[in-house]
Amino acid sequence: MTKRTKKLAGLAWTCASILAGNALLAFAVAAFIIPHGLIMGGTTGLAIVLARVLPAETATIVFVLNGALLALGGLVLGRKLVTTTLASSLLYPAFLALMQRIPGIGAVTHDPLVAALFGGVLMGASLGVVMRVGSSTGGMDIASLVLHKWTHIPVSICVYIMDILVIGGQALFSSPEPVLYALVLLVLQSLVLDKVMIMGLAQIQLFAVSQQYDEIRRRILTELEAGATMVEIQTGAMQQRQKGVLCVIPRRKLYAATELIQTVDPAAFITITQVKEVRGRGFTLERSVQKLDVD
Repeated sequence: MTKRTKKLAGLAWTCASILAGNALLAFAVAAFIIPHGLIMGGTTGLAIVLARVLPAETATIVFVLNGALLALGGLVLGRKLVTTTLASSLLYPAFLALMQRIPGIGAVTHDPLVAALFGGVLMGASLGVVMRVGSSTGGMDIASLVLHKWTHIPVSICVYIMDILVIGGQALFSSPEPVLYALVLLVLQSLVLDKVMIMGLAQIQLFAVSQQYDEIRRRILTELEAGATMVEIQTGAMQQRQKGVLCVIPRRKLYAATELIQTVDPAAFITITQVKEVRGRGFTLERSVQKLDVD
């Protein structure tokens, strides 16, 4: 595959992810959030509050808010931000307006808890799909970045401040029960977002300490077809210098890897850690084909 072809394929994947993510987010809001009056953050949550006092649809208010925040972000943070968030700022309210016109979409479920569960999962998945390709849904994210620049408060705290203000505004019009549903929704959204962001990138890191390190290295390279890194170590009790074997493998190879090591040395000391993301040769880059030194 040529460099140009890869670039075009990457661009197509980015565009498809932004489209799919915004469409899924709009569906979740139209089918589960708005019909049940669930509390949520972001410009959608703020629009839900304003829709109670303004003669306008939620999607229209979201569009206006996104446009205003995008303009503010362009003035304060620069044009690069506008470029990366423009697509979602326009697509999301358009998809939301379209979804709200689907007959019966608000009657998918009549149980607000079910709506909170499905809404949280779908919103987390949709945001994860968009963020995986380096984009953003814009909206209150821009407001948080602007607040950070003006006050130098950490971005994470700015995000919490914005969410508290928006959710607090909705809580004024709600009974305690919707607030509890909102907590369920936000927790699920955060969990699913985190899972989607690392989906396919998380791997297992295995570290083996054994006097048979060279045999373990050889069999990992040849039988597991996995990479191995030799680490110079010193044992604690005897203070002997030897080598440990470090390798990063997919979860599906974990059982085979531990069985292989224990076959070579049943007393081998093994630690297993899940790493959230792995990049580089053999993972995000093609595995290099070369003669392995396994003798």
